[in-house]
Amino acid sequence: MSAWIRPLVAYACLAAALPAVADPPPGAKPASLTAALAVLKSHRFVDLTHPFAPGIPHWKGAPDETVKTLYTVEKDGFHIEQFCHVGQWGTHVDPPAHFHAGMRSVDQIDPAEMLMPLVVLDVHQKVAKDPDYVLTLDDVRAWEKRHGRIPKGAFVAMRTDWSKRWPDDAALANRDAQGVYHYPGWSKEVLKLLYEERGITASGHETTDTDPGLATTKDDYSLESYILEQNHYQIELLANLDQVPEAGGVVIVSFPKPKDGSGFPARVIAIVP
Repeated sequence: MSAWIRPLVAYACLAAALPAVADPPPGAKPASLTAALAVLKSHRFVDLTHPFAPGIPHWKGAPDETVKTLYTVEKDGFHIEQFCHVGQWGTHVDPPAHFHAGMRSVDQIDPAEMLMPLVVLDVHQKVAKDPDYVLTLDDVRAWEKRHGRIPKGAFVAMRTDWSKRWPDDAALANRDAQGVYHYPGWSKEVLKLLYEERGITASGHETTDTDPGLATTKDDYSLESYILEQNHYQIELLANLDQVPEAGGVVIVSFPKPKDGSGFPARVIAIVP
């Protein structure tokens, strides 16, 4: 096979599996899923998920997790544990029903919405200087100047490196002497652009909340409410965004299927060049 053909074949294989990322070249025949899988497996997998356990950082109104051992290998020949935690625990999914009665619950999210192009808006240097930083339209424009228009159906993650404070709950909350939380967040202008104009599928961040700490101190969760009201889901408490590129990757978002569930721990995996 000629050297110039190999990249085209690999591109066609990947595009067949991920039509939202790019269309194959005109006239190209769809590749098999087996070939597409081989392309995906040739790349690097990065886990964007924190392990969860009792005592991890969580939303201020949630109780801690408890774990009880019911059976042991030594005594019973097998090991079973009982886990008790709220749905919004660890790296987790927030479905529309989390904030809006009658909208989609966890079990109603289409599996087709769990495989997406990955877009990373990297503002970690700005956050290092200002922990109250919120994403701006200029941040999005700068990304698009470097990489092109944010693709429809993408998963957009806000990289702040806030996850490096894990698992120190006080460090993630970053509360001052007056009880005010100082951590970064999204902005309404950016979310409206992403969901209403770019047509993204979902978004995620490293903090415990969509809204910045200055807002959640006042129990203002209007930005999270906005996302879920659009009939989209989000992922909170992402990890390892410093290990993935701004563009060129894909992401797999998975979670259990509790009937009528208002949230649940998720497993998020990036596949990157």
